[in-house]
Amino acid sequence: MKALLVTGGCGFIGVNFIRFLLEETPDFHGRIVNVDKLTYAANPRSLADLAEAHPDRYRFVHADIADRARMARVFDEEQVDAVCHFAAESHVDRSIAAPDAFIVTNVVGTCTLLELARERADRIARFHHVSTDEVFGSLGPEGYFTEETPYHPNSPYAASKAASDHLVRAWHTTYGLPVTISNCSNNYGPFQFPEKLIPLMILNALEGRPLPVYGDGRNVRDWLYVRDHCEAVWRVMTRGAPGRTYAVGGGAEEANIDVVHRVCDLVDELAGPRPDGAPRRELVRFVADRPGHDRRYAIDGTRIGRELGWQPRESFETGLRRTVAWYLAHADWVAAVRSGAYRDWIRAHYGEEGGAM
Repeated sequence: MKALLVTGGCGFIGVNFIRFLLEETPDFHGRIVNVDKLTYAANPRSLADLAEAHPDRYRFVHADIADRARMARVFDEEQVDAVCHFAAESHVDRSIAAPDAFIVTNVVGTCTLLELARERADRIARFHHVSTDEVFGSLGPEGYFTEETPYHPNSPYAASKAASDHLVRAWHTTYGLPVTISNCSNNYGPFQFPEKLIPLMILNALEGRPLPVYGDGRNVRDWLYVRDHCEAVWRVMTRGAPGRTYAVGGGAEEANIDVVHRVCDLVDELAGPRPDGAPRRELVRFVADRPGHDRRYAIDGTRIGRELGWQPRESFETGLRRTVAWYLAHADWVAAVRSGAYRDWIRAHYGEEGGAM
């Protein structure tokens, strides 16, 4: 892979993946071309230090993956020979309120990339598509998602990702494009936009704000530390069989309310008690459940372990401690994201289109 196109590289997982490749992966010697539309949760400043440290190996391109002409120029000017496709609208609540953007980016954008890769099949070594366990719907109290689980998406976000999965698989079966797919569980870790559960709870707890928990708080997710996910993606890209799908989980099932309580306890420990001395668990507030809220997700990662030798390095306990410590140590990053100041930086560098919310 001499020129790896990473889509959505300014988002949470994309930022961590690019850092993983350039800082921790000695067997990667190529260039990274990071394409991102710079929607509300994208932050190119999270990679500014890498751009300075690796000017010959990292390039950022401000573009929309659904813009075929623009993306064709990227493929040809950069001589892209592999694709790692993270770019997606990904927040379930936003998909319920405004699903159209999810169809454009997640479905049309994926189709656009597949077609451009197919037209350059003589040089595309791998097209890896990063997806989610939400495409499988909701589990009961028993069992696990596997690569053979039937699709049953329950939110507009999950439906758009299911559609993109099917497109990727079809481009392999029909056209022979060398694709791989990974369906991951809930990621957490550094650089995550604070609308997601764990960073939102960390920051609200730190500031003494209410901690809103949907329903009864017993919805269960399988938590995957983002750095472990990045290693899994790279393992699939470099060792996975073309046409193969791999389920990637953290092996860490936790109910949402238990996650929130763990966060509270860690913030109490690492940041010190609240001014009144009360435990931060007292900030929890149960709110009305969201529509179509899946009850439980859990992944059986047997295949990726058996075939590719991958397993998560972090337990939920160690990964969550790392995450809380990171947010406490990066107050400037948090302040810029929460105030919107990073949007001003984006507008200054990429214009109003890049700064659109």
